[in-house]
Amino acid sequence: MKAFLTEQLQQAVAQLKHQAVLPADFEPVILLENTRDKAHGDLATNLALVSAKKAGMNPRALAEKLVSQLQAQPEVQQQVTQMEIAGPGFINFFMSAGALTAVIAQVRAAGSRYGHSQIGAGQAVQVEFVSANPTGPLHVGHGRGAAVGDCLCRLLQATGWSVTREFYYNDAGAQIQNLALSVQARAQGLEPDHAAWPADGYKGDYIKDVAAAYLQGETVVADDQAVTAAADVDDLDAIRRFAVAWLRREQDLDLKAFKVDFDVYFLESSLYQEGQVEAVVQRLIEQGHTYEQDGALWLRTTDFGDDKDRVMRKTDGGYTYFVPDVAYHLNKWKRGFQRVVNEQGADHHSTITRVRSGLQALNEQIPQGWPEYVLHQMVTVMRSGEEVKISKRAGSYVTLRDLIDEVGCDATRYFLAARAASSQLTFDIDLARTQSQDNPVYYIQYAHARLCSVQRQAEEKGLALDVQAAQQHLTRLTAEQEQTVLNLLTRFPEVVAVAARELEPHQVAQYLRDLAAGVHTWYNACPFLVEEAPLRHARLALADAARQVLSNGLDLLGVSAPESM
Repeated sequence: MKAFLTEQLQQAVAQLKHQAVLPADFEPVILLENTRDKAHGDLATNLALVSAKKAGMNPRALAEKLVSQLQAQPEVQQQVTQMEIAGPGFINFFMSAGALTAVIAQVRAAGSRYGHSQIGAGQAVQVEFVSANPTGPLHVGHGRGAAVGDCLCRLLQATGWSVTREFYYNDAGAQIQNLALSVQARAQGLEPDHAAWPADGYKGDYIKDVAAAYLQGETVVADDQAVTAAADVDDLDAIRRFAVAWLRREQDLDLKAFKVDFDVYFLESSLYQEGQVEAVVQRLIEQGHTYEQDGALWLRTTDFGDDKDRVMRKTDGGYTYFVPDVAYHLNKWKRGFQRVVNEQGADHHSTITRVRSGLQALNEQIPQGWPEYVLHQMVTVMRSGEEVKISKRAGSYVTLRDLIDEVGCDATRYFLAARAASSQLTFDIDLARTQSQDNPVYYIQYAHARLCSVQRQAEEKGLALDVQAAQQHLTRLTAEQEQTVLNLLTRFPEVVAVAARELEPHQVAQYLRDLAAGVHTWYNACPFLVEEAPLRHARLALADAARQVLSNGLDLLGVSAPESM
């Protein structure tokens, strides 16, 4: 409905420009909003308000001219039963029954692709997410990044983008050294409370598991690469290689259990091995954006909007952590990704300006504001009203696998993606396990299962949906609850498009709650399998369309759509 009305409003504006009511060069942004109160119609626009100044007219007077143009269009007469001017110049539209029920045929024709579009036109976009250090099991924060990142990929794919999912392994640096030392200590029989335990060592039980596997000469496969343990407790390099591979495999298993896959696994160590970090540093020096001070090499990031310059190479010769990030993103650019979205924890906020500054300083024609970032806030896990802080396996934090084991993959994914990434999240384990309308994922899945049950009952009673008969009698869907569901179904393509554009998968989650509420209210108010065949077929057709949209929406969140519960 919005697309239709937008097109008609564009034609009305063109006519007013032709009549010199509006300037010939005026190109307004036409916005149509769903009304909150159906007494004010189905849709409303503020076009007259935003255009009045350009026209040199009172907004209500301009609204009258727009309405007059719309009323002269035969297509509008068929789709709109009433237009009214409200307040300072809003135009409210009351859509015809046929305009609303047309969505049923649209959903049936598109099936699992209803809501999809070609906005991205097949352009390439790389989404980097999770990118956890291979130093331990994935924690709940990584889980939120995995849920949000994977949903972003699904949304971008649904809107026509060619998506590459990428995981960046920070397999170099001090943390990896601490990992190797910790596994070595365990392999030597030391406990974390021993005086010889590494000062910054990892103490979780998983370190004991890695050490045991190393001593047994185990072979592990991560990203199709096999690493066999040397079983030599004095070979720190061998321990490092094995520990990283072992933990990468464990993280891969956790992600598979979370229904998250990647197309590319990129190793930080490769940037050093192939000389890409050193090449970037040399390029920045050549471009004149660096200087030496106090024995360190600095980058003039203040030239690109940073609040102060940043150290690139420390006095000990090592690089600060943002330098390989610049090299990594240059690598992305040279691979042809003109659009890149990084989903990361909010603790990465301080690196955004530094990475972008470094990229600008390279003079590689990389656009300002590239790459894009989606940052998620921390997650607090609660059980029985108390915060859960540790895992038996990890020791110091709650793991993603803990949540999956506690409440299942569906509830974990939904809860971690259902709130704006920029908001802190409280994950209530008790709520996630509850089978009631208070649990949003159960509430949505139950709406889908209910509609599936209606279809099964109809078939069992020999009253299965007759699509042709239903199409002839959709005007019988006059109940307020049916009108609500129809309106919600028409909104779905816009919800998907906006969620993808704004990189906000939680908008889909919120929409699904609204649609589920509409379905449950309709289910409780209106019997579906009535004796009157025309009404029965119309309701079964609407039920099938609502079922399909619920399934499509859940798929965008990576959540299953059960047919029975």
